[in-house]
Amino acid sequence: MRHQKAGRKLSRSKDHRKALRKNLIKQLFEHERIETTLAKAKFVRGPAEKLITLAKKGNAAEEDNPAYMVHTRRLAAARLGDPELVRKLFDEIAPRYEERDGGYTRMLKLGPRQGDAAEMVLLELVE
Repeated sequence: MRHQKAGRKLSRSKDHRKALRKNLIKQLFEHERIETTLAKAKFVRGPAEKLITLAKKGNAAEEDNPAYMVHTRRLAAARLGDPELVRKLFDEIAPRYEERDGGYTRMLKLGPRQGDAAEMVLLELVE
């Protein structure tokens, strides 16, 4: 039994889940909206919002503590693996949410997928 076991397995190994999470977050930040299954969207939503919060904190500390800004960029780079995407996250995406305390993403249900009837959603960054 899986009582009190946090997280989703998505019928994948640990490495496959890690790669899936990384790829979906990269696609979300690159295109600012992705169409995926409900389970995968719920799996990615939290880590993506945490990355945006990390970028906001890094931008806020830019004047006070430049070392913290570098640290937050390195943390984001470790999670994303793409320097251009890190730049976009810190320079374009995070400043949009300076006045927002959370809830940077939205899930819009699209209905079942025709092939296997999996519930599809549109996961997008809130404007």
